[in-house]
Amino acid sequence: MQTVAIIDYGSGNLHSAAKAFERAAREGGNSSRIVVTANAADVAKADRIVLPGVGAFADCKAGLMAIPGLRETLEVAVIKGGRPFLGICVGMQLLATRGLEFVTTEGLGWIPGEVKAITPSDPTLKIPHMGWNTLTETGNATTANTGASEPTASHPHPLLAGIPTGEKGLHAYFVHSYRLVVANPTLVAATTDYSGPITALVARDNIAGTQFHPEKSQKLGLRLISNFLSWRP
Repeated sequence: MQTVAIIDYGSGNLHSAAKAFERAAREGGNSSRIVVTANAADVAKADRIVLPGVGAFADCKAGLMAIPGLRETLEVAVIKGGRPFLGICVGMQLLATRGLEFVTTEGLGWIPGEVKAITPSDPTLKIPHMGWNTLTETGNATTANTGASEPTASHPHPLLAGIPTGEKGLHAYFVHSYRLVVANPTLVAATTDYSGPITALVARDNIAGTQFHPEKSQKLGLRLISNFLSWRP
């Protein structure tokens, strides 16, 4: 049985995330033990790692760094060890080079780019961006261990397998005021529209991140989580 570690660093919908992962594992017939933990040793032993996140970028980064040995453990397990990793909302934004929310804060640097305020071209749209939106696949399915991409819509990223996208596709739940602007567009696997494209799913090798909350996204979210539980990057 594989172990999935959901990191508790004082930020994130931990209960909702754990329940969604447990349900996805159960309904998908995937034998997984879901562990919510603030212990770097538990993360080091996990087969898959999930980093949720809610709140300000700087606060989330501070919470992450406050756990002894966690940053180093993540580097060893994810970057060197190649274990599947999923960041959710601010957990995805923390993958960036830096966040520009109120102050400049260094991120993990795994997905080159910056987290900036949403500035919709339609001034009547409210911030934060909150609600249900469909996803648009970019066709960038980053291949394992190479960093290369296959820019063809017929090969979506494995986390999107079986998920209807486009205008008539399933909806994902978003709530955020900042967005990840990725330096390399081939690392963006899906976008959503909020008076302009917003990064919805990033992916690089064994690393993925969603701006939306899969644990709150009903059918779409459960399928994406199930895909993550069986993903072999």
